[in-house]
Amino acid sequence: MASFSFSDIEQAQATIAGHVLRTPLVEATALSRLLGTELLLKLESLQPIGAFKLRGAVNAIMQLPADVAGVTCCSTGNHGRAVAHAAKSRGIRAVVCMSTLVPKTKVDGIRALGAEVRIVGISQDDAQEEAARLVAEEGLVDIPPFDHPHVIAGQGTITLEMLEDRPDIETLLIPLSGGGLAAGMALAAKHIKPSIRVVGISMDRGAAMHESIRAGRPVAVTEVASLADSLGGGIGLQNQHSFKLCRDFLDETILVTEDEIYRAMQALFYEERIVAEGACVVGIAAIMAGKLKELEGPVATVITGRNVDMGVFNRIMAGDDIVLGDVTVKGRTYDHG
Repeated sequence: MASFSFSDIEQAQATIAGHVLRTPLVEATALSRLLGTELLLKLESLQPIGAFKLRGAVNAIMQLPADVAGVTCCSTGNHGRAVAHAAKSRGIRAVVCMSTLVPKTKVDGIRALGAEVRIVGISQDDAQEEAARLVAEEGLVDIPPFDHPHVIAGQGTITLEMLEDRPDIETLLIPLSGGGLAAGMALAAKHIKPSIRVVGISMDRGAAMHESIRAGRPVAVTEVASLADSLGGGIGLQNQHSFKLCRDFLDETILVTEDEIYRAMQALFYEERIVAEGACVVGIAAIMAGKLKELEGPVATVITGRNVDMGVFNRIMAGDDIVLGDVTVKGRTYDHG
């Protein structure tokens, strides 16, 4: 862990150049007016797989020897797409392990990229056990979704691009799950601009990294269905990298409700015409809900992915109720404010 540094992120930027898109950072002009602060959006949803995860996967897989037997991973969707895409580019086998909570649209997307898919258990921990078995019995290399130096370094390249384009960013809002994205981005942000405020944001049910930082150690949480399904899953009780980096470089963590995510998905679409997963809008949700005190702009966040279940998305845009396990998010017609 002590060897991980900003230079690893700089090296990752060189490694992935030409293999991932340098995505645009754009002002959300309508939302900026609505929210009363300049809001910048890093459009990682434009990556070839529709999500930022390609950066970390490419950086990790590019490090593997030529005679590697193949790769495996556990995933809630986007990391699996990234590993499948990067493995296909190198012509190697990929097996993606997923739980039954992962939406069918994400499973189908991974299969379409040529990877094998194993559906195992009801949590990411169950899926990770299958990935570990493939490593032990078939010699595959595990590419973890977040707790891996090359993955973290790859995700951190997002911050390099953002601060190259807009050095004046004062507040950075990062969707927070297992911490691979937040760890890399926060380390890079604090190295380049120590005064920047970096906030990790998650849903208020099953927020593993938030709870772990509060507890001072990695803790287990119960996975539940969420509009921000990409933020689900534990961080691993033996977490080696992302927990410490998030603990040390995030200024704070904030939770938003399913209702707040619902309204933010509507706002992003109706104001900016952007189709995005629930995980992408947690920063916008926090601003809309007034949960960020003394907010200074420009404010920037990452639109992390577009691989949303369009059936659910269309129902949200129509203002319909959404059932998430034992919770119903009450629908509402979007009010442009």
